[in-house]
Amino acid sequence: MNKWIDPVAKKTILETIEALKKNNFNAIFVETAEEAKAKFFEILPYGAPVLNNASVTLDTSGISKEINESGKYDSIKNKLSSMNRETSNREMQQIGSAPEWAVGSVHAITKDGHVLIASRSGSQIPGYAFGSDHIIWVVGAQKLVDNIDEGIKRIYEHSLPLESKRVQKAYGMEHSDVSKILIFNQELSLDRTTIIIVNQAIGY
Repeated sequence: MNKWIDPVAKKTILETIEALKKNNFNAIFVETAEEAKAKFFEILPYGAPVLNNASVTLDTSGISKEINESGKYDSIKNKLSSMNRETSNREMQQIGSAPEWAVGSVHAITKDGHVLIASRSGSQIPGYAFGSDHIIWVVGAQKLVDNIDEGIKRIYEHSLPLESKRVQKAYGMEHSDVSKILIFNQELSLDRTTIIIVNQAIGY
């Protein structure tokens, strides 16, 4: 197995799902990205106000496109894109910090059910940590790690270089940064956060 690139063994995925459930995450196993997309839209209600945070996983699976272009959902990203950052920055921060539904992916999940998310701007962190009523994360099984220390190492040694390459190509930036790391130890309510774990390598 190529560490951090290939999916972990199915036994490890299922054990991680049980650990996540004990920490009050609604964790679900699916085999493919297509199944993950179908399950995602079973969970997200038609017409829901939803912010899809920057995510290669959601882009690759076609979830981002469905949210923003199908007309079936109240896309917060579309609303933010139509606003003027210079004149409406404060309003945009407020809208982005507490969408009813916040969706995306994560950078690592530990075998004992902890979740790690790294960010350069921190824009997705308020909704994930507290502001959103509902969260859905789609996560490739290559992101499962032994513990928090390995999760942080994965962020810096694997995810960050790939994200730097992406922003160089997409925005002409020299590199990305890990400005903030959010660690979920548990959820207070089982019905708040759903994690769909895909038995494939998707995203980074």
